[in-house]
Amino acid sequence: MTTEVRVPTLGESVTEATVATWFKQPGDSVAVDEMLCELETDKVTVEVPSPVAGKLADIVAAEGETVGVDALLANIAEAGDAGATTPEPRPSAKQAEDSGDGTSDAGGGGKSIDVMVPTLGESVSEATVSTWFKAVGDSVAQDEMLCELETDKVSVEVPAPAAGTLTEIVAAEGATVQANGKLAVIASGDAAGADTTPPPEGGKDVAAPRAPAAADAGEGADVENAPSAKKAMAEAGLSADQVTGTGRDGRIMKDDVARAIAAAGQAPAASPTAPTPAAQSPRAPVPAEDAAREERVKMTRLRQTIARRLKDSQNTAAMLTTYNEVDMTEVMALRSQYKDEFEKKHGVRLGFMSFFTKACCHALKEVPEVNAEIDGTDIVYKNFVHMGVAAGTPTGLVVPVIRDADSMSFAEIEKAIAEKGRRARDGKLSMAEMQGGTFTLSNGGVYGSLMSSPILNPPQSGILGMHKIQDRPMAINGEVVIRPMMYLALSYDHRIVDGKGAVTFLVRVKEALEDPRRLLMDL
Repeated sequence: MTTEVRVPTLGESVTEATVATWFKQPGDSVAVDEMLCELETDKVTVEVPSPVAGKLADIVAAEGETVGVDALLANIAEAGDAGATTPEPRPSAKQAEDSGDGTSDAGGGGKSIDVMVPTLGESVSEATVSTWFKAVGDSVAQDEMLCELETDKVSVEVPAPAAGTLTEIVAAEGATVQANGKLAVIASGDAAGADTTPPPEGGKDVAAPRAPAAADAGEGADVENAPSAKKAMAEAGLSADQVTGTGRDGRIMKDDVARAIAAAGQAPAASPTAPTPAAQSPRAPVPAEDAAREERVKMTRLRQTIARRLKDSQNTAAMLTTYNEVDMTEVMALRSQYKDEFEKKHGVRLGFMSFFTKACCHALKEVPEVNAEIDGTDIVYKNFVHMGVAAGTPTGLVVPVIRDADSMSFAEIEKAIAEKGRRARDGKLSMAEMQGGTFTLSNGGVYGSLMSSPILNPPQSGILGMHKIQDRPMAINGEVVIRPMMYLALSYDHRIVDGKGAVTFLVRVKEALEDPRRLLMDL
């Protein structure tokens, strides 16, 4: 009996993923729930477990392919039938030689094997060569990664079809190649012993130097690290011995790299200037002496997704921001009075976020359009508050969601925010934990921001920006006194929220924070 392995549910609004790594090969024995492969989406990495015990009969979706939800990934011959099933082995160097496709005699009994662009996915006809992991003259093992291609949808790593020596690179870094185009030539067998490739013009190799430890981590070892982890290590400047692998047999996973980055207190792309999304117009000319001091780093898929979603938000919503300021005296006094007793009883610190969450939930009841969204020509009002709380992580901005925050106590809110923040920093958030939010809080004050205009998190219609608490002279009852003040900024979608509603919402938040007793009396 053969059991199908299919793509699991990837999360709301996520319809496709890329097959990043296969942990098993046809003919390998597998146990129930043993990890078969790893999928990557725009937001998270998903591991696919085996539904039954048996042998992996065949792989339908190879590494680098884009697959939809419920697409067929592989077939497993269950334990009782595994012995009668002949698995389809991965093509070997000998099979590649005998196939007659892309091979030629290289003299001395060896063969020259062409390395071709793999299938890029439906509707994708071309790719850009982003990185060569090997240089001309390097020895390569079968299935060792040679180069990485970038399309407008996914990154595709190209493995060596056979063991031998890389004798020619046809498509250099930055070149655009068509589907099934030729990338390089490998000399296998006896031909691998001789370097038959003349140096390119100018005496320089076409290929870039080998990738750092990210590419070398698997050499001479039985365990191959996840491609996504290799890429993250390269971007962060980490070597494999600086990261503790938690995958099967000590394999380094993407989450392991994120934890290592967080522990080291460094950003994943430690470049002088942060990478920016590709502009529509050509990049301005740079003097040669400045270009020599620049560093170009590929954007991660998460950063590309963040850039795309934020720009889509600006292009789609009629976004407007209204401002106010709040006197934090009463909240700070209340927190100072009860914080020790609160932490002793509930096991969590009393912060400011629970006050703001409660104040926003209170205001959203009075101005429900700020908690609604547009669906075509309909307005969808939410009779609940799923509060998104923006959090910075080593790999980028994420927004975990506190579900039903309107029915939670101060202690429950603080515990939920602390737990979600910890999971975000460790890269452990699931897709479900970042979906379904109806309103968002963004606290730029923790980084020292005094004033900003937050960008909407689609399809939400409102986001509240919190800022730094700063002592300022204020006129109170005819006298100038020093008060701890915070600027508040509400960005909203003017298509659904009128100015009156936005201002009313912000005033209600201000009133609740300046007199927290109003929250207890629902005023």
